[in-house]
Amino acid sequence: MGFRWACLVGTCFVVCLVTQKGWSMDEQVVTPRVPLIGEPAPAFEAVTTQGKMKFPDDYKGKWVVLFSHPADFTPVCTTEFMTFAKLMPQFEAINCKLIGLSIDSNYSHIAWLRTIKEKIRYKGMEGVEVTFPVIADLKMEVARKYGMVQPSADDTHAVRAVFIIDPQAKVRAVLYYPLSNGRNILEILRLVVALQTTDKHNVATPADWQPGEDVIVPPAGSCGTAEDRVRGKEPGVTCLDWFMCFKKLPKSEIMLPPVWAEK
Repeated sequence: MGFRWACLVGTCFVVCLVTQKGWSMDEQVVTPRVPLIGEPAPAFEAVTTQGKMKFPDDYKGKWVVLFSHPADFTPVCTTEFMTFAKLMPQFEAINCKLIGLSIDSNYSHIAWLRTIKEKIRYKGMEGVEVTFPVIADLKMEVARKYGMVQPSADDTHAVRAVFIIDPQAKVRAVLYYPLSNGRNILEILRLVVALQTTDKHNVATPADWQPGEDVIVPPAGSCGTAEDRVRGKEPGVTCLDWFMCFKKLPKSEIMLPPVWAEK
């Protein structure tokens, strides 16, 4: 006789069994816990295609895009890695580093990346060299810390997860894509720019925002401020209603990658 309840152990929820002899963990149920927005990014050490990595220590003061892919030598992942590699200078220009991961060996990663460089041509890209680190996570240690393995989708491969992590090693955004559909890498770049803009200027960005377009100012904190905004007494602020106000933020005030700075 006994009863069960869910409890948190490390980064996993497990089912605990209580009997007259005490309690124990039921090993049949282990569900990875996804790090939430605002939480510290889980620390780890790993072997990568660029050598050993200690995260987040090796990335102090940097933004990071940590992303997983299901497997090497697969077509969707190949298109993603080529696009990430092509756009890597754009991420670097805004102080952002890329880190890839899959549940494959380092030897598999190296062979796959060599194949991409030597044989694959896609959308005008060829001879693409992937120089950002790719984590070899055969034991799923990192993938489980970040909830990248989702058994209902596949219990042996990581899904297409993306974690945007800020210079304080806090998770700022989490994206998940299914195994069958590739990610929009420019959208990930845009999101990093939007997060940086929010932090620097204390604003929000509206739907489909592009750098150089109007941004949203924080809601009025008092009746007097709301009244002033609606009456147009706050310089540079345009309001649709008291709670919905915008202002211009020129590109010159935003840290931009070349892809947008040149437009």
